[in-house]
Amino acid sequence: MKYFLVAILAALFTLSIQAQPLYQDDSLKADLVSQFDGVIWGLSLINDTEAVLTLRKGQAFHLNLITGKQTILSGLPNIATLGQGGLLDVAASPDFNESNWLYFTYSKPSALGAATTLARAKLNGAHLMDWKDIFISQPASSTGKHFGSRIAFDGQGYVYFSIGDRGERPNAQNLKNHAGSILRLHLDGRIPTDNPFIRNPEAQNAIWSYGHRNPQGLFFDTNTQTLWSNEHGPRGGDEINIIKPGANYGWPIVSHGKEYWGPISVGDGTEKDGIENPLKVFIPSIAPSSLHLYQGQLFKGWQGSFISTALAKRHLNRVVFNNQGDTTESRYLGKLNERFRSIAEDSRGYLYLGTDSGKLIKLSPAER
Repeated sequence: MKYFLVAILAALFTLSIQAQPLYQDDSLKADLVSQFDGVIWGLSLINDTEAVLTLRKGQAFHLNLITGKQTILSGLPNIATLGQGGLLDVAASPDFNESNWLYFTYSKPSALGAATTLARAKLNGAHLMDWKDIFISQPASSTGKHFGSRIAFDGQGYVYFSIGDRGERPNAQNLKNHAGSILRLHLDGRIPTDNPFIRNPEAQNAIWSYGHRNPQGLFFDTNTQTLWSNEHGPRGGDEINIIKPGANYGWPIVSHGKEYWGPISVGDGTEKDGIENPLKVFIPSIAPSSLHLYQGQLFKGWQGSFISTALAKRHLNRVVFNNQGDTTESRYLGKLNERFRSIAEDSRGYLYLGTDSGKLIKLSPAER
């Protein structure tokens, strides 16, 4: 009888963790999975019951998505948690089930401030083993701004990660540094010999694209072999782009945004020869912090939609591109008043959202 009661109490406790509804309307239901003390910057699903997530303040956790149990992970390096920096993205390697590799971006401290850095480590229980910085970007800076940084894999043996302009606008047009760029590497950090600037002695060979302000969303569509990104404009002018090798995305030469100190346009107009035009512009800014192409069938009509988490406008943003290049935009979860930071989709089509208030939220279709 004693053990029976213990089992019943344990089951009730598990149910109490799961049954924490936050919001429901005619289409969506949001439930709290777990609460953390810090900004959930990165989120990666290992499978449908386990996740690894990062807190910007410099902590990583394993999370049981069923019970909400949190396990802090040891083995992190020193992290510069200044300004917008800290422990940033996390992504499970495409071969995680065999290798246990997790990839991280973070702000690595140095005498000059901090540099956006790509690292990897093996998950072994509650430990991160064999941590290695596989690419340290240049320059390090003490500005504390615009580190980027998201990670994406193409399934062909390459990893991409984004770096902001570090708060110094000319960086984004200067190919001699990595700031304001998206980089492409082999999974072990080596620079591919077919990168677009590999034979340019005036450029950093890891650069895949440049002219970015602060790209905080990356998604590689393996069905079309297309890399997508979203990035922050200054005051208006957030963008969604298809990322092409060697392309210039214009910052700060052209922009749809305004200066922070007045109603003055940034750059010289919104278009210029030799610069890629965005496929979608947000005016005013929503502050897009991650990007995901929805592939499931669970949310009716969502398959093929681009979903961004939004910080400034505090909502989940869905964009559909039609064959003519026009877009339809929908906004959700605004009533929660949360700064949505990170997103992941499981194999069944459920979405998980991380917020700046430390909530991990599971998103489902509304119950009828």
